[in-house]
Formats: sequence, structure tokens, C-alpha cells
Amino acid sequence: MSKEMKNILVTGAMGQIGSELTMALRNRYGAENVVATDKRTNPNPELRDSGPFYSVDVTQRTSLDAVIKKHNIDTIYHMAAILSAVGEKNPLLCWDVNINGTLNVLNAAIDFEMVRVIIPSSIAVFGPDTPKENTPNDTILRPTTMYGVTKVCGERLGDYFVKRFGIDVRGLRYPGIISAETLPGGGTTDYAVEIYYKAVEEGKYTCFVREDTRLPMMYMPDCIKSTIDLAEADFSRLKHHCDFNVGSMSFSAGELAESIKKHIPHFECKFEPDYRQQIADSWPSSIDDSVARAEWDWEPEWDLDRMTKDMLEKLTKRHNQGNLYK
Repeated sequence: MSKEMKNILVTGAMGQIGSELTMALRNRYGAENVVATDKRTNPNPELRDSGPFYSVDVTQRTSLDAVIKKHNIDTIYHMAAILSAVGEKNPLLCWDVNINGTLNVLNAAIDFEMVRVIIPSSIAVFGPDTPKENTPNDTILRPTTMYGVTKVCGERLGDYFVKRFGIDVRGLRYPGIISAETLPGGGTTDYAVEIYYKAVEEGKYTCFVREDTRLPMMYMPDCIKSTIDLAEADFSRLKHHCDFNVGSMSFSAGELAESIKKHIPHFECKFEPDYRQQIADSWPSSIDDSVARAEWDWEPEWDLDRMTKDMLEKLTKRHNQGNLYK
């Protein structure tokens, strides 16, 4: 059976996923047992006040090791990363954070004899040569972005550390993640979050991909669930380790706008593709997650219309209270 996780560290804890994952882990394992870290130094009050927080640059082993030693960390959720759109603007920074930072975490796992490391990947590992519909778990990986290149490397590094050093490393390929709590951080699928905020705030949105652009997406509750489900899975069942496809829903930008119009009939959406369209065109339209379902019983809970209803209810409430961008 899998070893027990007791003292957890989250890197990138102020990011879109990291911030909500940290709170979920604190609720599950105890606030003092989950240490939040991020290169930034100004966490929101909830994150700051609910448990330990440290400013840590994952590209620097010294600061990372100091926190690991202080809290006797046995598990790391390595969420710190430079995303696709930002990565294309600064590819060397993307490589440094996503590769050197990941190597630091993996080497720390060896040095401190850790129980487990979770390193998320992304659908960005796929490229224009990959089958676009129902993309298999095991398929050709030729990404055309630096972010994608680093995520392929991260998957292979994780698998290497499993086989070479016996470290329990696990990872799953996130689709686009949509959240009502945290704004995205420079990814190609950011439009799928921004559109909700603008629908509530202005009743209109200019989308930076084409209307027919169809990509795999996931609502944040399913994202958190999938991450924790994989982390808690029995290692003996896992034939894969760092490269699980996880699916939830796929829809076009136009279908997303229509879903919003069911609740806000006057909502208007224009489509003006920019440089991110080329990135989106290199990614799958839908993915096959049968491997994750077979090896650790993955099962999503949300679909587009249910997510839209929940997103708009939460954002409208915040907008009426004057803190939409809390």
C-alpha cells in the first residue's frame, strides 16, 4: 500500500491551482501540516493566516531545503511553473523555472527520503502531430511551445526518478482549468475564465481565440479532486506515473459563450484571435483518460452547463458585494 503523507509542502501556492489546492489539503490533512510556498511574498489573507507560508524560489535549493528541514516535509505538490503564454514571451525563464525548479524538487526528494512528489503536467505536451480527437494517453509528444517542451521533459524526468532512484513521483496532464476563486496566470486557456468575469462585470467579452476553437477543460473542483485522488492512489496499481490524461469536458469558445447566454441573454462575445490561437491549434480537442480511470478510478463530476451556473452564481454574488476581483 502507499505510504502515508504527513507533512506536505506546496510550491506555487499563490497560483491559480496552487492556492485552492493548498486550502483543500489543509482541510484534509490539518492546516499546520501543509506548508505553502511561492516566489511571491503577498499571499491572500486566507492562505497566509490558515497555515505556514514562506517565500521560496524553486530554482534555489537553499531556500527550498530550509523549509523542508524546518517542517520535516515528506511530500511535495510541485505546482510552481511558468505557463504557456508567458513562456512564449520569456522561454528562458520558462525553462529555468519548469526544468531547473523541477530538478531541485526531485533531488530534494532523494536527499530527504520523501514519501511522494506530485508534479502536474499539461495537455501542452501534445503538438500538431498528436491525434486531436480523443487523444490517447500514450501517443506522440512533439509540442511547439517552450511550456510544452518543459512539461514533456518534466514527465520523463519524473518517470526516470521513479525507475532510477525509487522515488514515488506522480503527475497528471491538466486541461484548461476554470475557477471562480482565482484568476489564471498567463495560459492559453485563460479566455475560458476571463469570459465569465467579463460577462458578469460588463455583459460582453472579446475572446482571443476563434469561435470554433475546442479544447479540453476542467472545473477547479474536479482539478483539485483529480490531483488528490492521484496522490492518494495505491502505488502498486500504477503502471504509469507522471503522464496521466485527465478529462472532464471539451467545448468550443462559441459553445462556452452560448452556455453563458442561457443565464445572461444580453451577453455579447466577439472573437479576435491573437498569437495564442496558434498555441491552441496545436493542442487536442478532446482527450482519452481511460488510463487514469483504470489505474486510480478517476471520475469527473462537472459538465459545462453545471459549471457555468455555479461560476455565474459565485461571481455575481461577489460583483454585487463589490469584490469581483478579490
